Amino acid sequence: MTTEFRPPNLALSTIGLSLATFMQVLDTTIANVSLPTIAGNLGVSNNQSTWVITSFAVSMAIALPLTGFLSRRFGEVRLFTACTLLFALTSFLCGVSQSMGMLILFRALQGAVAGPMYPITQSLLIGIYPPAKRGMALALLAMVTVVAPIAGPILGGWITDNYSWPWIFFINVPIGIFASMVVANQLRAKVEKTERPKVDYVGLISLIIGVGALQIVLDKGNDEDWFNSTFIIVTSIVSAIGIAVFLIWELTDKDPIVDLRLFRHRNFTAGTIALILAYAAFFAIGLLVPLWLQRNLGYTSTWAGFATAPIGVLPVLLTFFVGKYATRFDLRTLASIAFVVMAGTCFMRSDFFIGIDFYHVAMVQLWQGLGVALFFMPVLTILLSDLQQNEIASGSGLATFLRTLGGSFSASLTTLLWERRAVIHHEQLTEHITAYSPTTQAAMHQIGQGNQEAAAGVLNDMITQQAYQISFNEVFHALGWIFLALVLVIWLARPPFTPKARPAAGGH
Repeated sequence: MTTEFRPPNLALSTIGLSLATFMQVLDTTIANVSLPTIAGNLGVSNNQSTWVITSFAVSMAIALPLTGFLSRRFGEVRLFTACTLLFALTSFLCGVSQSMGMLILFRALQGAVAGPMYPITQSLLIGIYPPAKRGMALALLAMVTVVAPIAGPILGGWITDNYSWPWIFFINVPIGIFASMVVANQLRAKVEKTERPKVDYVGLISLIIGVGALQIVLDKGNDEDWFNSTFIIVTSIVSAIGIAVFLIWELTDKDPIVDLRLFRHRNFTAGTIALILAYAAFFAIGLLVPLWLQRNLGYTSTWAGFATAPIGVLPVLLTFFVGKYATRFDLRTLASIAFVVMAGTCFMRSDFFIGIDFYHVAMVQLWQGLGVALFFMPVLTILLSDLQQNEIASGSGLATFLRTLGGSFSASLTTLLWERRAVIHHEQLTEHITAYSPTTQAAMHQIGQGNQEAAAGVLNDMITQQAYQISFNEVFHALGWIFLALVLVIWLARPPFTPKARPAAGGH
């Protein structure tokens, strides 16, 4: 019987793993606010510059479900170290890019090596912590998952304004080198059994085509006006065929590159469904609130960042307590409380209006942080609880992939719904306004000071603003009900929720 591995310095190992994950998650949002500057410097349109985001998202989406296969082939420590170093290298190459083509290529490579980093970090943290303290490790990872996307746009905007856009990539270089060196040194004695699994070429190629095309559809759909675009129609057909071939092949192949049989575990299935839907709704909030603040309330991107940032306060403050004491409670109860809190904050936003002040926006964000603090760790623990140790990397990679895909669907659907519903409400509001109405005539005279053309433009802007506000309220009302429905989903899981013992520790 062998004992479980413990690194010489658990705190240092945790810092190394967390830093790398923070860097990787931060990079999913840090470039967003810098796109206009990048486009201007590299001489391309703003529409072309969005491929900086899309190329990263597509490559990461493809690489995520391959985590289990890669960890079996190379070992978790070696895979983590290699991916982190390559992430630092590709970040440097992004920073020195002289054309948009070069930047898109290096961002695609960066996304590919970023894919396995989060799930491998999750698996390594679970492996190096004793069972009683694994909740702490997952709570810490949950905090990183929440704080990094919030910090990304604020940090990206500050670096771009005060230095230059390449520095949003250059800052990854020292962090990546430090994190990889720390983890390689601390975990070098960890014995890992590697295999040489047969490469499932059909599964790999169908995954790349199906998921890659789907991610492009989700990222570019709004820009291309969805199915009014031949490009989106063709890409959707390619995606549907690729994913259909992938699912059929992976479910029937003896040695699939992505193990879809993990869904035979009840807790993994219930937890993953809850994670996908909750993250999609959470992602919608993170996307829509800053857009609304800038479009409807006239906030700058920096002030929109400050107004939304309080969501990260409570997760940071409560991480220690959630990690230490959460396992004393039924994790389904904690997740249910989280979903009810998140639903409550969504219903609060459904009553927002154009004249609302900064304080009320920030306070709702602060209270949502309580739900976020209680959501990630219990749901992650539940979905990993009935996996064997050798399935954790695969399970984490698959769940993270589906969570990321859920975020992409959410981003596309949220902006589509907000825009489309605003158009409908604009039409409904203008039905009640006619040039022959004494009320309308009086209002236009007051607005335009006698200039009818100027008054008509101002009145139309006011109606548009109200239409977007009504649409915003409707979307948040729907999100509130989605969070409440998730309470039912999480109770499909069943105890125990403690991770299974490692085979090396006296298992079979």
